[in-house]
Amino acid sequence: MDILSFVGFTALVGIIAWLATRKTNENTSDGYFLGGRSLTAPVIAGSLLLTNLSTEQIVGLNGQAFSEGILVMAWETFAAVAIVITALFLLPRYLKGGLTTVPQFLENRYSKTTRSIASVLFLSGYAVIFLPIVLYSGALAINTMFDIPNKFGVSDGTALWITVWGIGIVGSIYAIFGGLKAVAVSDSINAIGLFTGGLLIPIFGLMAVGDGNVISGITTLMAAAPEKFSIVGSRTSSIPISTIFTGMMLVQIFYWGTNQAIIQRALGAKNLKEGQKGMMLAAFIKILGPILVVLPGIIAYYMFKGQLSNPDQAYPMLVSKVLPTAFIGFFAAVLFGAILSSFNSALNSSVTLFCVDIYKLHINKKASEKIVVKNGKLFGIVLAIISMLIAPLIANAPQGLFGYLQELNGAYSIPILTIIVIGYLTKRVPAIAANIAIISGSLLYIISQYLLKPFVFGPENYPHFLHVMAILFVINIAIMLIIGKYFPRAEAFEQKYTNEVDITPWKHVKLAGIMILVLVVGIYYYFS
Repeated sequence: MDILSFVGFTALVGIIAWLATRKTNENTSDGYFLGGRSLTAPVIAGSLLLTNLSTEQIVGLNGQAFSEGILVMAWETFAAVAIVITALFLLPRYLKGGLTTVPQFLENRYSKTTRSIASVLFLSGYAVIFLPIVLYSGALAINTMFDIPNKFGVSDGTALWITVWGIGIVGSIYAIFGGLKAVAVSDSINAIGLFTGGLLIPIFGLMAVGDGNVISGITTLMAAAPEKFSIVGSRTSSIPISTIFTGMMLVQIFYWGTNQAIIQRALGAKNLKEGQKGMMLAAFIKILGPILVVLPGIIAYYMFKGQLSNPDQAYPMLVSKVLPTAFIGFFAAVLFGAILSSFNSALNSSVTLFCVDIYKLHINKKASEKIVVKNGKLFGIVLAIISMLIAPLIANAPQGLFGYLQELNGAYSIPILTIIVIGYLTKRVPAIAANIAIISGSLLYIISQYLLKPFVFGPENYPHFLHVMAILFVINIAIMLIIGKYFPRAEAFEQKYTNEVDITPWKHVKLAGIMILVLVVGIYYYFS
């Protein structure tokens, strides 16, 4: 029955995605990469949330909550703030320029070289860091939660390879052969299942803690472990309270405002109004995210008495303990969908970056759109295979998988964010400034975190990586402004409106943004 419900729900998602996309022309760039610029607010919100919410977050954040408590919810609540900023400031400019990829703006603002450097950085981050970690964390969760090695009579290592390749192959089919619209539609359906199934875990967990009563469960948790309900992180915690005023918001704005795998959903909006509504809906739901990705970790801390060799096992073990057998197949399917979502979304975005920013610009400038899409699919297959080969080798990854992922991402996130911010806020900073800043920013971060921190100063005496990001952000901006002062562009940059979509804003977007910001401040005030 478990297997039948798993296969049935997964097949249903695939059939619905096929029906929804069969009339979309996948042989054009807009059709394949942006779903024909036809995405509406609910689809955008669902795809944004499920692209973001996958096992590296569900498993990783709950693992950190097991160790540290609700202070790690900063990754969720401040995401809502970043989404609001993106909807108000960045999205109107992206849609006005008719962008398919973020690096396209960098060419318009700076040069083709800047665009290519940014695309290579994005692709490197996806291929070496994000895609393998998504596959590994997903396989680890599935294997732990549903005891794959024992069910199939194989070793843990063999089970890991089987699960990684199963996830990778199915995800590749969605991303490579379905295009963005198939990814977005399947994400939206899986989002409903994930939030439904995901809510069952804390509910059943609290009922187990409170002898059948959810409210009693909350009361028991807060009485037994009050330290887990303080949102103020100390200097030695994974998120010191001071970081929310420095690198935390920079990371969030990069992720929600410039990360191709995320912002591509909003770039596919049928108009600015739908894009802003979708993003605001996603921001509101994101505030509720800690119920799914933080609370279960605290419940696991209470139930397992804080004794787990690896905190990242907290969520899978809680699921296997509290979820009734009748729900296991369904939850396996929605969790599988969440894993697929992050994998196929990043893979689809990687194919987009390769086709639009590398193949068309440098390899075959005269290629027809059909040829571009065809070669993009071949690139996607190669990238997927590489990711599936690397993923099982991450078995020795350090504890605290989510924090580890965030620190690695800093090598390309802050340099790219810097040149985009300066690109929109100034008109005469030249291309050479952006090229120097993006390369120096990446090299300085790598030197800081992987040479100075471990070998010169020691991890205990070194600033938190979010503080380092903020420091380098300021340095990069200073470098660009100094170069811009002494070697300005000959002509001021002016963004042109391409008329790809209607950019009339949603009339309630500012009010919705203010309400979300008030909610975030209220949550922090309550738990502080």
